[in-house]
Amino acid sequence: MAGPLAVCNESLGALYFINGRGDVLIQRIYRDDIERNLASAFRSHVINSRETDAASLAPVRQFGDASYVYLRAGNVYLLAITKRNSNALMIMQFLSRLVDLVRAYCQGEFSEDVVKGNFVLIYELLDEVLDHGYPQPRLLLLLLVVVLQGWVTPATKKKREAEAANATLQVTGAVGWRKEGLRYKKNEVFLDVIENVDMLMSAQAGRPLVLRCEVQGRLVMKAFLSGMPDIKLGLNDKLEDVTFHPCVNLGRFNAEKVVSFVPPDGEFELMKYRCTEGITLPFKAVALIQEHGRTRLDVTVKVKSTFPVKLFATNMVVLVPVPDQTARASFNITAGKAKYDPKRHALVWKLKKFPGETEHTLAASVELIATTRDKKPWSRPPLSMSFQVPMHSASGVRVQYLKVWEKSSYKVDKWVRRLLRANPGDYEVRL
Repeated sequence: MAGPLAVCNESLGALYFINGRGDVLIQRIYRDDIERNLASAFRSHVINSRETDAASLAPVRQFGDASYVYLRAGNVYLLAITKRNSNALMIMQFLSRLVDLVRAYCQGEFSEDVVKGNFVLIYELLDEVLDHGYPQPRLLLLLLVVVLQGWVTPATKKKREAEAANATLQVTGAVGWRKEGLRYKKNEVFLDVIENVDMLMSAQAGRPLVLRCEVQGRLVMKAFLSGMPDIKLGLNDKLEDVTFHPCVNLGRFNAEKVVSFVPPDGEFELMKYRCTEGITLPFKAVALIQEHGRTRLDVTVKVKSTFPVKLFATNMVVLVPVPDQTARASFNITAGKAKYDPKRHALVWKLKKFPGETEHTLAASVELIATTRDKKPWSRPPLSMSFQVPMHSASGVRVQYLKVWEKSSYKVDKWVRRLLRANPGDYEVRL
């Protein structure tokens, strides 16, 4: 088991866990030159491909300027993408060892259900075995120790540390994450609820189906408070897979569902959560593409916002893929700006502001370069949207109250903000 991986110096630009339908279960992007929508090429050319020749089944593929190295374990693909001249054999060995490591931590199982049920653990394992995309020799060490000695997982270790810290607080009153004697002229606390929405919708006409929908959220706090304040935070019951900062009193949360803690000074991540049920999608999109022979496409995209009219989305970008042989495109849009980007093989529609309960339309006539060579049918990658919606939540998680108590009873200014966003490649509609 000590093979060449122990000295592997191959860089991964991105790593994905993808199920058999092409849905991204877990992703880590390590390089700025890796666009988030690169995984769609793998979905189109490998997972959804009907070709059965040896070249199409090869575990190393080249699409554009990116190399794709993958293996399939059960009903899950592990995909590594790189734009560097890396050793594909070593990357394959790393992926194989990574599957072994997850199996060792999950009672010998590796499947889509295992990945979904242990995504926090797997993210922590990735942090242990990859450093800025470079595989680390400690992957083999972790695998060896967990197999031979039943070593405690990173998630269990962190949980035990948090429990120990809370026990110390309850018995001695000592707080290791905050020093005594802090003083501020103005006492303030800021709480940001930040959510990332990940969605894939089918291309079914009339009543499209949501194939994948998940919200990953974070509560980030900035506390500028004097003394040793005690904070109580009330949340509704929409949370799943919650992970807390060690300052949180876990015993009280389990008993009363109250997030109670003495905060660290300054900025820190109070908690992380995940939601898969009861999600309200901020946008609905419908795309229609009509092919006229081999020289022209007509594209119509309608996007409607579903959040309240008093809110608005910012920095919205809609990417509509077009065939590689596109020459030019002309547009008719109701808002924003649009252009054809030959580098991304896509129509790029940008809107600085998109009000709630509003619909905007893009209509484009796309001219194609006619060729005499036989070409494979266009794979139609999905339409992708990225955006930010301040003061909005898709999961339904709500902050019901935020209370701060300190023995000197000073006045505290409290601010609660929300931000919903989708990164490029996370919010998709199949064409």
